[in-house]
Order: sequence, then C-alpha cells, then structure tokens
Amino acid sequence: MIGVKGGFIQLNHGKRAPLQRLSASDGVVFYSPRTSYPDGEPLQAFTAIGRVKTGEVYQVEMTSRFKPFRAEVKFLKAKEAPIRPLIDRLSFIKDKSHWGARFRFGHLNISEVDFALIAAAMGRDFQKDFAS
Repeated sequence: MIGVKGGFIQLNHGKRAPLQRLSASDGVVFYSPRTSYPDGEPLQAFTAIGRVKTGEVYQVEMTSRFKPFRAEVKFLKAKEAPIRPLIDRLSFIKDKSHWGARFRFGHLNISEVDFALIAAAMGRDFQKDFAS
C-alpha cells in the first residue's frame, strides 16, 4: 500500500530487470499473500491495480544499503478481490491444487483475459480502464 499511496511500484525486492520489461500504459495488478511482509495475517487477494505511467525506471535510496528501483504507476480505486473464487478461471494458474506456486517469483505476465477477469473482480471495467 506504500507504493499505491506513493504512485510507484517496486518489484522483486527492488530489482531493475523486472521493471525494465514494463512499458507505458501496461496494466499491473498486485497479489498480496499476507497483510504485511513477512509475518502478516494471510490475505490471499488482489489488492492494487493500475497502469504504468511512462515506463521509465528510477532508483531511490531508502537506506545506505537499500537502493531499490521503481517505476511510476497510476493506481485506480479498486476493492480487494480474494483469489480463491478466481483460481479455476485463471489460465496462468496451471496447477489448481498448488496455485500459490505461480506467485513465487514475484513478477509474471498474464493474458489480457486473465487481467480483465481480475479487474472485474476488483470492481474495474477492463474495456474502459485498460483496453488500448
């Protein structure tokens, strides 16, 4: 939620490479396994959705030892959407019994159909908000 309030994303513990794969106007959606990292209560919901602004990657200094990379995102008002009711319809989750494994690497591309399904569950209209 810090990123939502600040209008930015930071992926894979601040690495540059995943952000460089994003382009201006790409849709992004965030899945949160817990309310906070690493020991928060289980949440298992999509919690934020938006569009990449310019696709430019920049670095910030949070501490002398942690200087993560970020990209600007225009987040949209949306409601949390629990993942469990969506699992059977999400094509990027191949193994429905071990669905959480798909999120282990922090960043993945999903189809427009899956994105639209998640957006609708979050109360957003894909055609209005994301279709180019």
